[in-house]
Amino acid sequence: MARVDSIEGRLARGGFLDPEAAVTVLKRLPVEAEDWWLGELARAGDPDKALAHLERLIAHDKDLVHELCADKPWARRLIALLGASDGAANDLAAGQPWPEALAGDSEAMGRPAFLAALTEAIGKETTPVAREDALRVAYRVEQLRIAGRDLTSEDPLAAEEIAGRELADLADAAVEAAFGLAREEVGPAAQNVRLGIVALGKTGGQELNYVSDVDVLFVAEPVSGSRGEPLVSNDKALQIGSKLASAVIRICSANSRVGQIFPLDAALRPEGKAGPLVRTMASHRAYYESWAKNWEFQAMLKVRAMAGDLALAQEFEDMVRPLVWAASERPEFLAELRAMRRRVVAEIPAKEREREIKLGAGGLRDVEFTVQLLQLVHGRADERIRWRGTLPALNALIEFGYVGREDGNTLAQAYRFLRALEHRVQLVGLRRTHLAPATEAGWRRVGRTLRLSDPAAEAEHAYQRTKRLVLSLHERLFYSPLLEAVARIPTAGLRLTASAARQRLRVLGYADPDGALRHIAALTNGLSRKAEINRQLLPAMLGWMAETPFPDHGLLSFRQVSEDLGNSQWYLRTLRDDGVTAYRLATVLGSSRYLVGLLRRDAKIVQMLGDDEELVPRDRNQLDSQLSIIGRRHQDPAQAVLAFRGARRKELFRIGAADLLGQIDSWAVARALSDLTAATIHASLQVIVATHPEAPSIAVLAMGRWGGREMSYASDADAVIVMGEGGEAATKQATAVVSELRQALGSAGPEPGLEIDLDLRPDGKSGPLVRSLEAYRSYYEKRSAPWEAQALVRADLGAGDQELAERTLRVMDARRWPAGGLSADDLRQIRRLKDRMETERLPRGDDPKRHLKLGPGGLSDVEWVVQLVQLQHAHDVPELRTPMTLRALRIAREKGLVPAADAMVLREAWMLAGTIRNKIMLVRGRRGDVLPSDPVELAAVAELMGMDGSSHLVEHWAKVARRSRRVFERLFYGEA
Repeated sequence: MARVDSIEGRLARGGFLDPEAAVTVLKRLPVEAEDWWLGELARAGDPDKALAHLERLIAHDKDLVHELCADKPWARRLIALLGASDGAANDLAAGQPWPEALAGDSEAMGRPAFLAALTEAIGKETTPVAREDALRVAYRVEQLRIAGRDLTSEDPLAAEEIAGRELADLADAAVEAAFGLAREEVGPAAQNVRLGIVALGKTGGQELNYVSDVDVLFVAEPVSGSRGEPLVSNDKALQIGSKLASAVIRICSANSRVGQIFPLDAALRPEGKAGPLVRTMASHRAYYESWAKNWEFQAMLKVRAMAGDLALAQEFEDMVRPLVWAASERPEFLAELRAMRRRVVAEIPAKEREREIKLGAGGLRDVEFTVQLLQLVHGRADERIRWRGTLPALNALIEFGYVGREDGNTLAQAYRFLRALEHRVQLVGLRRTHLAPATEAGWRRVGRTLRLSDPAAEAEHAYQRTKRLVLSLHERLFYSPLLEAVARIPTAGLRLTASAARQRLRVLGYADPDGALRHIAALTNGLSRKAEINRQLLPAMLGWMAETPFPDHGLLSFRQVSEDLGNSQWYLRTLRDDGVTAYRLATVLGSSRYLVGLLRRDAKIVQMLGDDEELVPRDRNQLDSQLSIIGRRHQDPAQAVLAFRGARRKELFRIGAADLLGQIDSWAVARALSDLTAATIHASLQVIVATHPEAPSIAVLAMGRWGGREMSYASDADAVIVMGEGGEAATKQATAVVSELRQALGSAGPEPGLEIDLDLRPDGKSGPLVRSLEAYRSYYEKRSAPWEAQALVRADLGAGDQELAERTLRVMDARRWPAGGLSADDLRQIRRLKDRMETERLPRGDDPKRHLKLGPGGLSDVEWVVQLVQLQHAHDVPELRTPMTLRALRIAREKGLVPAADAMVLREAWMLAGTIRNKIMLVRGRRGDVLPSDPVELAAVAELMGMDGSSHLVEHWAKVARRSRRVFERLFYGEA
């Protein structure tokens, strides 16, 4: 009894959670081996499971325990495997493979040895099905041998690099063996074709996981005869090559009764799954020279001849690798790769984001991405760093001075830990997963296989710490050396020259590296507190700005803003301590010339970037209250209006920043801009009227996009102005007020102007600026044209005397909502006017298909067809009496006046065109109704739209506009 208690205690100390159950199993073991067994089990990831799985194996073969005692290295590997992998234990218990297969030599193997072992297993069978199954079993044997060596290594992190290389060698051998079986399956025709199989991804980099897809690409050529002539045509070679490739994929990917080798994935081939499975060398060359996307060249960093005709595979590798380094010179290369990386992170399910070892922020992909970007930056001119594998490439970057030794070694260790963790979680069930454990038991098992002293807590803590470290190292590896290069700060193990710094900046997207280096020097040189904080801050800022459309402009603007604010304590402290503010500032500075222009006037508004509440646009009541307070501070109306314009500038920055940073949608932007326009005009009108005591009551009616609360950043304030009483004196006073109002708000000056456009007034530009209510009544009853009724559709309250405005709107109602709808003559006139506008208003030289307002399917088409529906039916459908385009369209759909599908098309076109126009204004700092012809500006607009490149934006607009135009033509010119 004492002996049992002693064993239970030792089991508990060795990591068993259920010592009593373990004692029963241990009685099967020889007494003389007890200490050794306890020691080995105590090293297992899960001792309880290791012992339970061992019991299952012993139940099938009573002699197994004695054989294990005779071969301690075999027993050690088997126990480690059983304690780490339930999947391996289940395979072994099912006899595929049997445990004895893991006995024998435990030395690491290479491709030739693996191929010999697999070929020997295949050769023992006679039927195709049996030969394929023999390959699958033999592959699993060698895979588990690798795992056994890995799990019993004294240094688990160092073993990961060896295991990844061995797994890649084993994958090469498996594909080569499968290719041999495929040739047998295809028959004699296979002799006429050379098929090269190229490895990509982790296999190409020889850093494969235990359970992973194996990425490949196929290239085929006809075999040449004795006189050099092809034995078959290219088409026939491709046909045979496709059969061979399909057979290889099937053999590797099929899940038979004895399991699967691995999924063989050819999706990285040209045109992906939509492209042919096999191409000739010439076809591959044409594709990669003319059509390949940037991410495809990044994938080719790890290209490696793998199997089949190795000479042909090597020829492909030699062809494509120079193109990789040439591709990195494209101006949009880095931006597109980064955008793709952001999309990958964004698409991870929220519940898995923190546990995603491979794709999550700070995970394996971030390490690989960092190393690959550094290779792409410097590898064009330095062949010494052109390595496929992540760790060999990182070592070369350290050795040749592109990465500081301390930072590089730290990143390498982080990568080894993440790889080890990924391997351990995959071994548990022998299934493809990249998720860190979700339970304490899972972390305990992983931690024990990594030889951690406090397995559960220490493993999880190390994982979280490593992720944070990887994220910070990315910034430091890329950007700190730039500061050190310009400031000549000596750094141990770092030899980044000014020339290398310029090269790094250029590939990162800075068009003027010399200018960027001057800005960096100006910000960081010296011993002041400001320079010290900038040295701390700039690595992150440079990285964030490199991800924006205009990093050069962003860096220049950052320097200017920093100089404007001098040594302001709050500014330096905020940027240093508040990452949100610094990130948002970098994004704004590098993305929007419009917002930078607003910011430069008063850099203190940077403060609002750090608070989400500060990025919520103010509503009309809040604006009226704020401007009223400002107005009371000024006796001079000109100074008051200038102050209103300053307040408007700050609010424009608030709205634009919220829009740029994705805090508000396009609807909110339009409403906020419209409310801001109304509040600014109203406050300005009040202070000016106060200096004209003889002036009559005045109302400013909002028209056009202002009336519909649909304003863009570039919109003028379309309006008509009415006074409460007629007479020459009243008209003179009202005209003076309106002229002063327009001058005060629209004149050039330090604050952005607000143009009040009165061209929609009766008689247009030739008519008086102001009319009385009775004059409006008389005009609309007797002289107005049909197009004016259409313009009145979007009339609404604007500023000034609200009661007078409401009376005027009632006068307009009789004209804009005519009883019985439009007459046939009115309809003809409106259609003729639309036709004339399409030929006369479009600016000379503009491509109609790229014109967002006047082009086919653009804003004008949508608004005209909606307004026509309103003019025709608002007398019967009161809900249509709204100045808002989309609200009217929704009512028309609900009332059956516009088919639902058509309404959806029109809405999409109107929203898309308006959003693009706003993004153009944010990017350029000036209005634009046409998709930019400048590729950099177009790419910037596409990025702000969240689209995958400028071509996608152009294609998407063209498609939406075509659909919109078809609907417009049917509804506008058909039966109304």
